[in-house]
Amino acid sequence: MNFNSSEYVSPFLDSVLPTESSPDWNNKADNAWQLTAATLVGLQTVPGLVILYGSMVKKKWAVNSAFMALYAFAAVLVCWVLWAHEMAFGTKLLPFVGKPNFALTQKILLAKASTNYYLPMADFVYYQFAFAAITVVLLAGSLLGRMNFYAWMLFVPMWLTFSYTIGAFTIWGNGFLQTIIIDYAGGFVIHLSSGVAGFTAAYWVGPRSSEDRQNFPPNNIAHMLGGAGFLWMGWTGFNGGAPFQVGEITSLAIFNTHLCTATSLLVWLALDMVVYHKGSLIGSVQGMITGLVCITPGAGLVDPWAAILMGALSGSIPWYTMMVLHKKSPFFQSVDDTLGVFHTHAVAGILGGILSGVFAKPKLLRILYGPEMPYGPGLFYSYFDGNMGHGIRQILYQLLGATFITLWNVVVTSLICILVSHIMDLRMQEQDLEVGDDAIHGEEAYVLWGDGEKMRLSLHVQITSTIPSISRQRHSIPPIDKNVE
Repeated sequence: MNFNSSEYVSPFLDSVLPTESSPDWNNKADNAWQLTAATLVGLQTVPGLVILYGSMVKKKWAVNSAFMALYAFAAVLVCWVLWAHEMAFGTKLLPFVGKPNFALTQKILLAKASTNYYLPMADFVYYQFAFAAITVVLLAGSLLGRMNFYAWMLFVPMWLTFSYTIGAFTIWGNGFLQTIIIDYAGGFVIHLSSGVAGFTAAYWVGPRSSEDRQNFPPNNIAHMLGGAGFLWMGWTGFNGGAPFQVGEITSLAIFNTHLCTATSLLVWLALDMVVYHKGSLIGSVQGMITGLVCITPGAGLVDPWAAILMGALSGSIPWYTMMVLHKKSPFFQSVDDTLGVFHTHAVAGILGGILSGVFAKPKLLRILYGPEMPYGPGLFYSYFDGNMGHGIRQILYQLLGATFITLWNVVVTSLICILVSHIMDLRMQEQDLEVGDDAIHGEEAYVLWGDGEKMRLSLHVQITSTIPSISRQRHSIPPIDKNVE
C-alpha cells in the first residue's frame, strides 16, 4: 500500500497555520533586535533595580524596597495594555494625551507598528511598557524606607495614568511638543519626570525615621554592584532600541552610551578622591547612573567627543548638587529623597536634554528623522553654519519641554498624593518604621535564625563540643556557649 503523507498532512497544516508566517513588511533583524532591546530594558528593572534597591537600603528595608519595584513592574504592564499605551501613543484626545483603549487584540499587536518601523506593533507595545515600568520604579527610589506599601499600590496605576502617559504623548506621541523637542530615548519623558515626581512625592509622604535618616548604610554593597551592572548593561537596549531598527544610529547610540557612562563614573570618582580623599564605590555607582541618564536624550544624535564631554559634565554637576548643594540647602534638607533620585535623574536628565540641544548633529538628525526633520540643529553646529538663531531656538524648545514636564509632575503627583492620603496613610505607622520588613511583610532579607530564638548548633559545632578538654586546649578551640543567640 502506497502512502502519500502530503495528502493527509497538508490539509491539516493549512487549517491551523497562518498563511503568512512573516509578512513582507516584517524585517526579521529589526524584529529580533527590538525584542532583545525590550528585554534588556526589562532586565534593568527586574532584576536590576530590584537588586539595587534591596541592597542600597538598610537591612530592615531590603524586602520592602525590592517588593516596591517588583510590584510596580507587574502593575504597570497590566495597566499599560488595558488603557495606558493608547493614552501615550494612540489617537489624540487632547493636545497632551491620547484616548484610553486596549492594546490587546491581534489586530493591534500583529499589525505593522508604523509606516517608519518594519516590525509588529507587539514589539513597540512591549518596549514602551518597559520604559514606563522603569520610570515608575526609578521614582520609588525617593520613597524607600517609609511609604505605606498599600498606598504605593494605589499610587502606581494613578501616576502612570495621569503623569507618565501625558509626558510620553506630549513629546513622543502626537502631542503639541512632539515636533520641536529633542528627546531621543527619554531624558525628559523618563528621567526628569521620575526625578521631579519622586522628590514631590517624598515631600508629601514625609521623611524616614530620624534614626534612619542619620544612619542608613547599604546592607550588601556587592549585591548593589550586581544590580548596578544590570542597569548599565541593560542601557544597551534602553538607548539602542529607541530607533526601532538595526542601523547606524543604533550602533552609535550604544557606543555613546557606554562612553559617556564610563567618563561620568571616572569624573565622579575623581571628585570623591580629591574632596574626601577616598574612592567610594557607592559614589561611583551614582556617577554611572548620572552618565547613563545624561546621554539618553541625545545618545544617537551626538558625536563621541560630545558624549565624552557630556559624561564629564554629568559626573560633576550632579555631584555638586548632591554632595555640596544638597547638604547646604534648607530646601533639599526639608525633603527626604532616600536615594537622591532628584540629583541622579532630574538634574542629570535636564542637563542631558539641554546638552542634546547644544550638540545634536544635523547629519544624525536627518538620518534618524528624515530629510524634513523638524529638530535642531544643535547650538554648536548652528554657530558654524552661521545660523545661530536656529540653535538658540532649539535650546529654548528644550527648556520649554523641561518646564512642562517639571510643572506637570509637581502638580499631578501632588494631587495624586493628596487623593491617596484621603483613602489611607501615605506613610507607615511609627512602630512599623522601627521594625521594617518583618512588621510590613512578615519577611526578612537575611534570616540566619528567627527573632528571639536560640541559634541552632550546626553538626560541626555539636561534634566539636564532644572533643575532650585536653584536645580542645591543644587546638585552641574555645569552650562552646550553647546559649549563644
